[in-house]
Amino acid sequence: MEFKISKQLIAEIEQLIESGQDGQLETLLNDLHHADIAEILDELDVADATYIFKILDTDKTAEILLELDEETREDILEQLSPKEIAEELDALDTNDAVDIISELPQSIKEEVILELQDVEHAKDIVELLRYDEHTAGGLMHKELVKVNENWNVLTCVKEMRIQAENVTRVHSIYVVDDEDRLKGRLSLKDLLTTSTKTAIGDIYIRKLNSVKIDTEDVEVARIMQKYDLEAIPVVDEMGILVGRITIDDIVDVIKDEADKDYQLAAGITQDVEVGDSVLEMTKARLPWLLIGMVIELIASVVLKDNETAFKKYETLILFIPLLSATAGNIGVQASAIVVQGLANGSVKEFNRNYFSKEVTVSMISGIIISLLLLAYHSFMFGEYMVGIAISISMISVIMIAATLGTLVPLILNKYKIDPAIATGPFVTTTNDVVGIMLYFFIARTILSV
Repeated sequence: MEFKISKQLIAEIEQLIESGQDGQLETLLNDLHHADIAEILDELDVADATYIFKILDTDKTAEILLELDEETREDILEQLSPKEIAEELDALDTNDAVDIISELPQSIKEEVILELQDVEHAKDIVELLRYDEHTAGGLMHKELVKVNENWNVLTCVKEMRIQAENVTRVHSIYVVDDEDRLKGRLSLKDLLTTSTKTAIGDIYIRKLNSVKIDTEDVEVARIMQKYDLEAIPVVDEMGILVGRITIDDIVDVIKDEADKDYQLAAGITQDVEVGDSVLEMTKARLPWLLIGMVIELIASVVLKDNETAFKKYETLILFIPLLSATAGNIGVQASAIVVQGLANGSVKEFNRNYFSKEVTVSMISGIIISLLLLAYHSFMFGEYMVGIAISISMISVIMIAATLGTLVPLILNKYKIDPAIATGPFVTTTNDVVGIMLYFFIARTILSV
């Protein structure tokens, strides 16, 4: 059952803090999951959140630290000394420790590293800090279980027991050679059902997915999704095993990428959150609004140039909003499917069969909408030829919108621009201008205006 915070619980916690009843406070909180405690701390003021943080065990608070909102975590870390922060990091896996330490000011960061008690842990953290956070190197854990292909099963089990002490969860057992080059993985079932004298080289599985240190995080996510992996090993340029990436890290990458794409689709050019300042939110939203304004100004010029046409046939102007809205919807639908395909790897480049299918779907939709529009216009206004012009324009605009919606994401992706932009104002406003120009061109041609 999911934990829910109540006002009564928050009030009780604040009262226990005020009265200094640390024992009761610990008893109340220790039964909760660290993610639930983090949710509680996010609701408290900085002083109370820090107070709770300091009375709980380090093993618990280290996990809590990872679940806190960035703003709350920053506030709490500011109240801790470098030594106290180092104690938290010593209890975390290397990549989680790196995530925390990366948020600290440079001066504090150096002090914290010097305070780390586990020298090997400190070395691993310093090594991971060198990698870009959006690459496999920036995502990976150094903690893993590996065995040598020349060992027998008995030696393997003994060594695994020692290594597993530093690993929170063993997803895979990796097999390496004498130079630590990754050779494959070992099945736990084979390990348990094979004679203790059997050489690991005779039973390990050689087929294994891995990624390089500089592989982009979204590519790592795609590979793990495709092959349904809980963990994937990371190797350097020489094929030497240097770490592993687990599914919990990839879930964060997928979420962040989805949030980014959603914001781009809405015309927000920078990553923003609810807690950001008015200035930051304005800077993120304004660029596309200005671009949209400029494009729509072009549309107003097109309208002015066709003033004669809609003065003679007034109903022409009545259907411009319908034309723009329909074209926008068709364009966004087409681009959304392509962007989704690019994201999950099912679409990599222009595909003639898919393009033909999209055009056919749009044509059928356009014909149905146009026939309904012709019937409506003829019944309401009685101007049959004007209805014909509007209907033909609608089919044409829908076809253009579908073409733009399909091709623009592919073109953007080819030039390393996030194709998610194409599902937002870019396609919508472009379709407005192109649609209005095409609309009046067809209307003037048919009606001889």
